Amino acid sequence: MKHLLVCFFFLATVQIAHAQYYKTDTLTHKGFDRSKLILGGSVGLVFGDYTNVDVSPMVGYRFSEYIAAGVNVNAQYGQFTSRYNGNITQRDKYTIFGGGVWGRVYPLPMLFVHIQPEYNFISQNSTVYNTNDQKQTFKSNYGVPSLLVGAGYTQGVGGRVGIGISILYDVIQDNRSPYNNGLIYRAGVGLGF
Repeated sequence: MKHLLVCFFFLATVQIAHAQYYKTDTLTHKGFDRSKLILGGSVGLVFGDYTNVDVSPMVGYRFSEYIAAGVNVNAQYGQFTSRYNGNITQRDKYTIFGGGVWGRVYPLPMLFVHIQPEYNFISQNSTVYNTNDQKQTFKSNYGVPSLLVGAGYTQGVGGRVGIGISILYDVIQDNRSPYNNGLIYRAGVGLGF
């Protein structure tokens, strides 16, 4: 299941990407500058024995050519079905809702270091099917902190649109974390870079 989650995040997630280097012109903006807003997030869909639907928007602000920060929201639904000899042995369903803040430092215009503390609320139902057509259902609700740390690369594709990739790791490593104990791969498109 851990490998499926890694594949899901790598193949099905559209993640915010910071792609353009801010150059200031001779006029300086005082106060809030809408051109420095960052909009993006992730949308992912996977169906089959492993199903995952992920809608996780992010919004932020580019404070300078070196620093950007913002907030994110996580919303996911998932289901995993285990089979033995063609028969269902277990079905796990979960919902995740949470969020946090994120920050990026750009040592070079196309490279960034990313940090994202967040807290997710997880509701999980596991149903175990016995051989004599009986089943048992176990329910649990819990909260899990995560601290994602990593780096990434961005490339502008025109205007304020860019593509990027990042590799993150949950350094807290709570055994109930939705990120498990592996690398998190994200790739995608974003606006406001």
